[in-house]
Amino acid sequence: MPRGLKETSGLITIGFSATESAPNTFTQAQTDLQLNVLDREVFVVYGISMDVSPPDAVPGLNTGTFASLSTTSRTTIGDLSVSNVLATGADQIRGGIADGVGFSFNSSDTPATQLEYLGIIATNDFFIQIASQNNVNPKTVFGRMYGVRSTADATIYSALVQSELLSAN
Repeated sequence: MPRGLKETSGLITIGFSATESAPNTFTQAQTDLQLNVLDREVFVVYGISMDVSPPDAVPGLNTGTFASLSTTSRTTIGDLSVSNVLATGADQIRGGIADGVGFSFNSSDTPATQLEYLGIIATNDFFIQIASQNNVNPKTVFGRMYGVRSTADATIYSALVQSELLSAN
């Protein structure tokens, strides 16, 4: 457990999903953690698993499905170079050959599990983003986040909330 935090729950698993509102359209879903801000409660994230829908095989076109999970609202899919993004996922089909034969690439990235924790969510919500490219059907991302509820002392809580809100883009 990070210094200055006191664990107040056992391991919690939170399921989430987001579906595009239309094919190839950026869509974001919000999940409420129901943290008690009066008790300075935060969520310490230990792991994230994300599965994205496979893209459609469209002859002659590259198709893809891309997703991210962030601590603040976003207007685009995030990558791990952005401090508010905790996980990403992608599945792509390269269909540049005329008969549609291509190859598929799948990625779901979260930092290594040897870390003490992946991140700390200090505000009440986290956000899941999904977007696809050149698909016929809307795509979905499903996932689970693993972590514990903790309380922070006043100075640490204030710093965590401010840092999270300043990382929004």
